[in-house]
Amino acid sequence: MPRKLFCELSPLTYWISVQRMVLQRKLQDVFSGAKFATVRDSETLPVVVYRHNSLIRRKLGNVDLHFQENKAVSLGIAAPLVNLVVIRPGETFSFWNLVGSCTAAKGYREGLTINNGRAESGIGGGLCQFTNLLHWMVLHSELTIVEHHHHGELDLFPDFNRQIPFGSGTSIIYNYLDYRVRNDTDQSFQFLVSVTDEHLCGELRAEKVPAVKFHIKEEDAYFQESGGQVFRHNRIVRLTRDKRSGLIVSREQILENNALVVYDRDLITADILPEEAIVRSEAYNVLV
Repeated sequence: MPRKLFCELSPLTYWISVQRMVLQRKLQDVFSGAKFATVRDSETLPVVVYRHNSLIRRKLGNVDLHFQENKAVSLGIAAPLVNLVVIRPGETFSFWNLVGSCTAAKGYREGLTINNGRAESGIGGGLCQFTNLLHWMVLHSELTIVEHHHHGELDLFPDFNRQIPFGSGTSIIYNYLDYRVRNDTDQSFQFLVSVTDEHLCGELRAEKVPAVKFHIKEEDAYFQESGGQVFRHNRIVRLTRDKRSGLIVSREQILENNALVVYDRDLITADILPEEAIVRSEAYNVLV
């Protein structure tokens, strides 16, 4: 039997390990020299770079829908803490720097979390949907992503009203797994975020109209059986197009996923795994 890590010995040692990571990140930020975006301006910047609405309540396998309702509450608490924040040239946006820790005392509720590839629950669970939204908008901009974590090793839930490519989401844990973006341009950007009864709504705004436009596409999307297991593969590519000439000036592969499917294969699609053991579907190019 392999020797247990210190954090695995007991709930107390786990808590100690987490607090050590939190303190370590705080100290790193103090000495990093990074200037974090903290100013909110009630006057919105004039140019909409990209906007996206994310459905809050989605069916995720057999997960209790009660967690979806709790997630809606937690998103409603966090959204005003990010809404209207301006990222000036040279500044870094940090999700946790603005939102802070999620506790029951602040009103956050128990929601879905992922731990060692399993669906569990925890206070503030589901807030990764928030950073998913921010990340998707940032991918359509000239902002520089400096910290991004994602769980691409497992396909945990069957698709349901997916709007962006599989595997393009984020994973966050206060505060040592953060989502951070730096503004290396010569103009300010601004996030607008709000919650309705059905959607988490976002806009990324700027001072000037960008000279380029970005398009995110999914390629080589298929399911494949190997060794009695099913894997989901795709590549996420970003194309940059010059607005004046209309020409594509760069092509960048953002991610390549080859994730183990952990749910019932019958939930993937009606024609899953034909004789060639691969399913390719244009539908995956519009699912998120």
